[in-house]
Amino acid sequence: MNNSPQIRRRFLQTAGAFLGAALVPASAQVIEYEANGLKFQTATRRGLTVIVTHLPNHVAGFGLIQVSVSNGSQTYWNVKPEAFAYVRPEGNMQGLQAGQMVDIMLDRASHADVVKLVSSYEGALYGIPHMRSTNGYEQRRQNAMAYGMSTRLKAAATASAIALSQTRLAPGQSTDGAVFIPLTKEIKNLSGGHLVFRCDGETFEFNPD
Repeated sequence: MNNSPQIRRRFLQTAGAFLGAALVPASAQVIEYEANGLKFQTATRRGLTVIVTHLPNHVAGFGLIQVSVSNGSQTYWNVKPEAFAYVRPEGNMQGLQAGQMVDIMLDRASHADVVKLVSSYEGALYGIPHMRSTNGYEQRRQNAMAYGMSTRLKAAATASAIALSQTRLAPGQSTDGAVFIPLTKEIKNLSGGHLVFRCDGETFEFNPD
């Protein structure tokens, strides 16, 4: 019996499956580590490295994700806070733009919110080994503190310094900031899901909590 048609058919099926798998972009491998009592996750795609961690404090009805992004590629990347989403079975919870956070803090922030913002964010940022942003929190804080000294102005200035802002990262540059994700009466913390970041055609999916 001549089995050549069956062999050829199996070969074509196997080759097609292999080719199809090769055409699907591989997801970025997520590496987890702990520092200063916080769990960090990091992933790299096409030279762009993203490090994220959940900040322990919720502020003014928002969950906080600390983000550090470093461009080790030879191209520019457009980093936006609204490109981050916390994905749950009920749906996606989108990060807010930095300007929106400043307005919210001006409207309803307290002194306690300022303290929680600074202590949580700096604890996470300085827990990342060798992370020194070229246009991140340290630079923004020096500019933002000139806004004023009343409680709400101070809160707005702090949010402005801490919030991840839209940035076009050149090769060799890095940035950091907090992504503010609105919570609801039903969802009071960032749990039961995972973080996703989309940037210039690439998707970073981090591990579930």
